[in-house]
Amino acid sequence: MSLKAGIVGLPNVGKSTLFNAITQAGAEAANYPFCTIEPNVGVVEVPDERLGQLAAIVHPQRIIPTTFEFVDIAGLVAGASKGEGLGNKFLAHIREVDAIVHVVRCFEDADVTHVSGKVEPLADIETIDIELIFADMDTVTRRLDRSRKQIKSGDPKAREEVAGLEKVLHGLEEGIPVRRQTLATEDLALLRDLHLLTAKPVLYAANVLETEAALGSTPLVDQVRHLAAQEGAEVILISAKVESELAELDAEDKSAFLADLGLSSSGLDRLIQAAYRLLGLITYFTAGAPEVRAWTIRRGTRAPQAAAVIHTDFERGFIRAETVGCDDLVHAGSMANAREAGKLRLEGKEYVVQDGDVMHFRFNV
Repeated sequence: MSLKAGIVGLPNVGKSTLFNAITQAGAEAANYPFCTIEPNVGVVEVPDERLGQLAAIVHPQRIIPTTFEFVDIAGLVAGASKGEGLGNKFLAHIREVDAIVHVVRCFEDADVTHVSGKVEPLADIETIDIELIFADMDTVTRRLDRSRKQIKSGDPKAREEVAGLEKVLHGLEEGIPVRRQTLATEDLALLRDLHLLTAKPVLYAANVLETEAALGSTPLVDQVRHLAAQEGAEVILISAKVESELAELDAEDKSAFLADLGLSSSGLDRLIQAAYRLLGLITYFTAGAPEVRAWTIRRGTRAPQAAAVIHTDFERGFIRAETVGCDDLVHAGSMANAREAGKLRLEGKEYVVQDGDVMHFRFNV
């Protein structure tokens, strides 16, 4: 399952520095606007301690974590929806991602220029939101014009579509992103192929100074949290500078560095975990002598569809899935012990896969 989150924000808020750190992809970062023109794409491994626990039991030849894709999208500015700062091109890049990581500058630093001359997190967020809303208004208006013409031609579904689109457009005109609008299931369905920007789930990354990374909160971060709470969004406090330094260290030195800062985990770990929650993702595992591997699926996926992530033949010829929870297997110490303890189950086509399931699929094609 290939899912990606777009990293957005105003110029010089730390987007590219953060992107460099979490992907070690070497995206250009500089102290001037629009240093990112084309979106940089980085695939990052999802850290999961359960992989090591399973490997200690089955002793595989290799360990393969699941991955997540981050896209560094150039800094937007006021007027982006009208083409300012190459805005239309950047908005098109946002349209292609599954979720948005909105990086918000929550630090004062005279050496790092702010595009508006002062650090105001809420104003920065509003600038981005307005541009995305304007872009969505344009998209919805174009579809409305087409649907209204279809009414005149006698299309029976066009009238319902017009009513739904008019409701959405009214909300946008009131400054309400689609994700915060109360819409019926049928209204959401007709919007799906429009790929509206403000319909995408959002995670806020509050970028703070290195000395504030372990504080948990600052006055500027609190402003972002208050705003995010109104739409049920999550805020991750992160220091792009800290993450940049961590990217240069080996595992042992990373642990020592984090401990010195009073942190129990890196911003990368917290960012990925939050992105997983945002998109409703979970992980299941396959474990054997060749490899221990993590697989990403959406929460609520049934066994045959989870098997299809490995290979479509697994879904087509699905018979059953031998399943044991990761914690149960680790506690048992071996698959044989788990079976003897009654923890290994045979699950059928209706089984909903749970996070941490270790699965072996039986199929016939």
